[in-house]
Amino acid sequence: MTIKKIEQNGVIIAQVEGEVTLVSDVQSALDLMATVRYETDADRMILPKAALAERFFVLSSGLAGDILQKFVNYQFKVAMVGDFSGYTSKPLRDFIFESNNGKHVFFVSSVEEALEKLARTK
Repeated sequence: MTIKKIEQNGVIIAQVEGEVTLVSDVQSALDLMATVRYETDADRMILPKAALAERFFVLSSGLAGDILQKFVNYQFKVAMVGDFSGYTSKPLRDFIFESNNGKHVFFVSSVEEALEKLARTK
């Protein structure tokens, strides 16, 4: 895992890079938030889809809700970058749609889109 510090429109955003699963439970999400904040002083993060355990995308597991609630509670904005079109579950697609219309959590297809969303939300 590498963490790049990016400044966009005066906002510091951490971009986590790597192809390993970093977030598999609530504690690993909290650890990642702490590491990102410590290394970059950012409260916004770009996270590749590959960093999330596949169980995250099974809403009935409760993992996505538990993890994303921690991001909101700690006022940490996150954009997950990847191809989410392969998920056909209507509840998951609705969840992604609603998240993208909020201010804390985004599911996007490119780093550029992630930067744009994270830099403009207050």
